Amino acid sequence: MLTTNPFDDDKLREECGIFGVSGTDGEAAALVALGLHALQHRGQEAAGITSWDGNQFHTHRAMGHVAGNFDRDDVIRALPGTAACGHVRYSTTGETALRNVQPLYAELQSGGFAIAHNGNISNATRLRRELVRRGSIFQSTSDTETIIHLVATSSYRTLLDKFIDALRQVEGAYSLVVMTPEGMIACRDPLGIRPLVMGTLDGAIIFASETVALDVVGAQFVRAIDPGEL
Repeated sequence: MLTTNPFDDDKLREECGIFGVSGTDGEAAALVALGLHALQHRGQEAAGITSWDGNQFHTHRAMGHVAGNFDRDDVIRALPGTAACGHVRYSTTGETALRNVQPLYAELQSGGFAIAHNGNISNATRLRRELVRRGSIFQSTSDTETIIHLVATSSYRTLLDKFIDALRQVEGAYSLVVMTPEGMIACRDPLGIRPLVMGTLDGAIIFASETVALDVVGAQFVRAIDPGEL
């Protein structure tokens, strides 16, 4: 007699949680940590936060839950700035290792950015093979890095245009937040399979995987990001 459902593996898993904030008056990282607590059910493997202090990016990533890794004052103090993004990981692609924990960071001639991504890039293997053939060197096994290399090799000049160009080549179900020195970029896949919502808090803009994360930080829900919107 079967004791498990043979189709359990076909369920649409929540996979990961993302949270980003820009324009806070205080420590953005503390707000992100609180938001990630509310999204912990979306990923228990690892967590990470990257902040921007107006001059440089600061990152802390760790295996395990948000609690214990981001409840310490010294960790939050090491992530200064009025903008930050974070991620809780449920691995769907890539090995369980610190190098795959997000946000991932990249430094380009056009500027640096940190990216937190939820979902799957269904054509990542093909894209990765082509990027390696053209000389790209991958530091992780996460398909999120595929987006980074597509951005890095784009012929467009501005970072925003590079992301538009990169995402036109990507297939799959995803949502993502990207933190740059100029602000926050948010995007949702054309079919809107992966969730992403926007809220406000005292003039700050917040993006999160679920409205529960907005509620826990006291933010006001504005709307869901539309399918295909960037």
